[in-house]
Amino acid sequence: MTEETPAPEDVPPVPPVPPDVLPDVSGGGRGIGGRGGGLVRRLGAPAGALAAVLAAFAFVGLVDPNEPGHYPACPLLRLTGVYCPGCGGLRSAYAIAHGEPFTALGANALAVFGYLGFAVVWLRWFVVCVRGRPAVGVAAPVVPLRAAHGWVICAVVLGFTVIRNLPFGSFLTP
Repeated sequence: MTEETPAPEDVPPVPPVPPDVLPDVSGGGRGIGGRGGGLVRRLGAPAGALAAVLAAFAFVGLVDPNEPGHYPACPLLRLTGVYCPGCGGLRSAYAIAHGEPFTALGANALAVFGYLGFAVVWLRWFVVCVRGRPAVGVAAPVVPLRAAHGWVICAVVLGFTVIRNLPFGSFLTP
């Protein structure tokens, strides 16, 4: 070492910083996700989620899934001839983006109800964030779900898939 730079063993240890001197980066001094923090900070996640969904709908609205070659075909439908629960989902999103809800229901009714479910959950999330309540997963979820809710959702998706592939459920096919 040179004379100007002290050797590492000659450097005195840095004393610990008292907690009251540390800057508060937790969002208002009430813990991460707690009340406090700016409105812009609290709305960041819901705004980001909404922007992503709107961008996806804008893309699908610009690139018509009804024209062949724009999107890949459903592998399950192509290999087996069986409609999966998502078959027709892009066509329904295209119809929603163009303001045609009945056409969207005809393409994939389950997807339309999924869009509505997302809108309800997102709106509740937005209101919770505006009011300054805890963020999702910190203290209380935006929409409290139990295991039974997951089973009901799975049963609805399975029932929709089975019915749309039977002769009397042809009104559910895209």
